[in-house]
Amino acid sequence: MLKEERQAFIMRQINLHNKVLSTDISTMLSISEDTVRRDLKEMAEDGRILKVHGGAIGRSFHYPFNAENMVYAQEAKQQIAEKAIRLLKNDMVILTGGGTTMIELAKRIPENLRATFFTISPLVALQLVEHTNLTVISIGGQLSKSSHVHIGASVINQLADIKVDLCLLGANGFSVQNGMTDSDWEVVQVKRAMIKAAKKLAILSIAEKLNSSQRMKVCDLNLINYLITELPPAHHVLSTFQHLDLELF
Repeated sequence: MLKEERQAFIMRQINLHNKVLSTDISTMLSISEDTVRRDLKEMAEDGRILKVHGGAIGRSFHYPFNAENMVYAQEAKQQIAEKAIRLLKNDMVILTGGGTTMIELAKRIPENLRATFFTISPLVALQLVEHTNLTVISIGGQLSKSSHVHIGASVINQLADIKVDLCLLGANGFSVQNGMTDSDWEVVQVKRAMIKAAKKLAILSIAEKLNSSQRMKVCDLNLINYLITELPPAHHVLSTFQHLDLELF
């Protein structure tokens, strides 16, 4: 495989999953980790990605408020955000994760909505607090350098003390076979605690991430109440999810 093809593949994986691990890319492409590291170094020097320990992340994910960094599939994420708003009702208590889709949601919340939002993402909190009628509570702890959400035991302990009406999460991997998955063990633990704290769970994901899996399981699909993508619920791409006991938006 040519270098340009390798780097295009790496870039797509970063766009889809926000973060890639060198070991995973090595396995997927059947190349050495040294080759992957050289590619990541070159891509970082070109300003296309940011290198982190063991892999790389996307610039738009790390700096979502920087207009120079194009958000991947931004139009699709905006459509998902518009659909997710239909789940929000006055006086609800809502818990959110982080990521660019969640920021798009926070931008679009109606000004007349009265609700309380807990979030593990300082970036989402900053966007939510612009809305006059929202109470915004940031659940704090160690800030992950790669995912920009709070992680660790203090976050999990705080989550154990609350009960929310609705949890809104993004997914790095989502499939019928493996459920919802992620590549970061600390984030997996926090997401599990978020799910336990919620009466209902909605997953917000661009359709490209469906039928993909990461290394670590977050939960089985039977814990999910709503799957929200940019596609119509009857779209053939969603056919494997249409028979499940969850509502497609």
